[in-house]
Amino acid sequence: SQEIRATEERLHALTREIFSRLSAWERVQLARHPSRPLVADYVRLMCEDVVELHGDRGFADDPAILTALARLGPYRVVVVGHRKGADVKEKIACRLAMPPPDGYRKALLKMRLAERFGLPVVCLVDTPGAYPGLGAEERGQAWAIAENIQDMTGLRVPVVVAVVGEGGSGGALGIGVGDRVLMLENAYYSVITPEGCAAILWKSAEQAPEAAAQLRLTARDLLRLGIVDEVVAEPEGGAHRNAEHAATSLKQALVGAIRDLGAVPLDTLLEHRYRKFRQIGRHLFGAVVHA
Repeated sequence: SQEIRATEERLHALTREIFSRLSAWERVQLARHPSRPLVADYVRLMCEDVVELHGDRGFADDPAILTALARLGPYRVVVVGHRKGADVKEKIACRLAMPPPDGYRKALLKMRLAERFGLPVVCLVDTPGAYPGLGAEERGQAWAIAENIQDMTGLRVPVVVAVVGEGGSGGALGIGVGDRVLMLENAYYSVITPEGCAAILWKSAEQAPEAAAQLRLTARDLLRLGIVDEVVAEPEGGAHRNAEHAATSLKQALVGAIRDLGAVPLDTLLEHRYRKFRQIGRHLFGAVVHA
């Protein structure tokens, strides 16, 4: 028993050491791990009294966006998140969590419902990006994302965003404007995937690890740059090792954020939310001008 305990302690120490120095590309791979908890898993593990809401009242009920009324700890909330799908059939139907404009309009409709009833909005982000199909473009993909970004800045309820896996470009920003932006330790958030960036810069996706390092897309990088407000620790070895532990940590962070934001007057909340997103990147621009 003593030898087993000593071996387990060495195992835990080695795991902590390895995961403390993962490269950006390795964290991208963890964010895409096939066993990593999905948004639907977090909703099931964190929330009670979940009632899913459907439709955009315009074109279709997009399965790539999950919207629901739920209870999160002591709070009644509206949850909006990307749905990747649990099996092959569902993944195909959800296009691996790449919503068309119908999905973003569905999300905005439910957020406006939350505003009407004074309920906080919780957005869970996990998408490689918005769907780039011809039909999506014909129905106004860019317009739908832009409208969501604009209207989310003015929602008169607390809005908390958590990036739980992939945070890809406008696909993430379509439900990513909030008073508090949280990010799981091994998630990533970027204007483009590492493979896409490498294809543009080096004409080869094989340079994706180098692109990931240059994009500064990890949770720690984005916390330092002021893009996210809090990094939520994952269980040892990543969220896929212990989904319940990951969900508990995320729930505590979300409940704490809602509690803190609830004490702020609405006009002040809106002013801070708008200023937060207007200031992103300003210090970088100033540094370039100064140089």
